[in-house]
Amino acid sequence: MTPLELASAALLLLGAAFFLTGTVGLLRFPGCFARLHALTKADNLGLGCVILGVALQAESGWAVAKLALIWVGALVAATVSAHLIARFALRARGGPGRTPP
Repeated sequence: MTPLELASAALLLLGAAFFLTGTVGLLRFPGCFARLHALTKADNLGLGCVILGVALQAESGWAVAKLALIWVGALVAATVSAHLIARFALRARGGPGRTPP
């Protein structure tokens, strides 16, 4: 195995470990906000490691650019969806920003 393949495999395993810890946090943490925090942080890091590991094996710059675009799109989608879920959870329990009936 070449050093490039070893680095790629290490990044893929690290990404899988982040995904696993995010999933465990989702299942074990109490409350919506703690679960969102654990899941979004771990999944963003996990996806970054996986994409970097795959990018090391990419054959062209276009493939790396596509992978980077996928990562940015996933980061934006995760940020927006986590924000919307947190806002809904906050309003559902009567927190600040709740409009009176």
